[in-house]
Amino acid sequence: MLRRSLGVAVVLGAVTIASTGCLRGPIEDRREAARQVKEGRTVALRREGGRAWIEGIEPYRVTDPVFEGVRLILASRGERYTPEYVQGISGSAFRIGGICPCAPTCENAMWPQQRLRLLGYEFEHVKIEGEGEALKESTRKAVARVKQEIDAGRAALVWHGFTNAEWDVVYGVDAEKKQFLGRGSYAGNDKPFAAADETRTGQCGEICCPAGVVLIGRKTAELDAAKAELAALQEAVRHARDHKNVDKLGGEKWVMLAGIACYDRRIADFRKPDKKREVGDAYCYGVYRSTHAAAAGFLREIAPKHPEAAEHLMQARDAYAAGIAEIEAALATSHAR
Repeated sequence: MLRRSLGVAVVLGAVTIASTGCLRGPIEDRREAARQVKEGRTVALRREGGRAWIEGIEPYRVTDPVFEGVRLILASRGERYTPEYVQGISGSAFRIGGICPCAPTCENAMWPQQRLRLLGYEFEHVKIEGEGEALKESTRKAVARVKQEIDAGRAALVWHGFTNAEWDVVYGVDAEKKQFLGRGSYAGNDKPFAAADETRTGQCGEICCPAGVVLIGRKTAELDAAKAELAALQEAVRHARDHKNVDKLGGEKWVMLAGIACYDRRIADFRKPDKKREVGDAYCYGVYRSTHAAAAGFLREIAPKHPEAAEHLMQARDAYAAGIAEIEAALATSHAR
């Protein structure tokens, strides 16, 4: 019932917005922030011994492996997007895939590079690739570029920097220990920073292919909020109805599912008496519990801007909020046992 009401509300919200054309400008007045970030504002480094780091980087407020790191870096430059808004326009607030350990990073509407382009930023993607000495050399080049950014007072987005196969934020270096300093979705948020070998980003081969580093440059354009919000709602509806691989269910190989089909299989699996909680279940639970909680905030944030669609957007908001409340209640009950 919850899934059906959620889907109907988001559909009605998207249709109403599309038909009325009532999207109205950016999420908040960012004129002052725009002046600060136009040329890519840099921040002075704090230095202690062989360590140097950028102070004031926020902790993660959403357990998200892809887009929250981008928000932290942009926030350090003066951008004022809320965590909920970032999760909403990036699509993570509405998505589910797998269930498997890679789903939160594989089943996305976009990648950080597309997200930065959407927000009007230039960027440089320094790839890490090859095998053997070629892999080591490309890793060294990527590490050197990150160090240049840190020295200039700019944090960098680094794959597999502190967490496993996620986009992390590097905002410091330890020259003596040859370590990066920073944080990820579950690393370094309860202290000034996490620390890890600077070449770790090129050492994730047993889990996935290295994704490299993303260096964020100047802001050259403003977000088209109207277009981004409508696109996010439309993609949420498409994703919910995605039938990818449904025709392959029952075969010899496990297949990745998305949207409601993924929910349905997970529900069916956990109704089996012998079903055991696996790594993928635990990881996806931790991520989706947080990213989906942001959906309610995103919908509440954009609803006042679209009065003709506000009722439907708030219905969707209530559905997501109810779902998260059920999850939190179940979690409290399990902890009490």
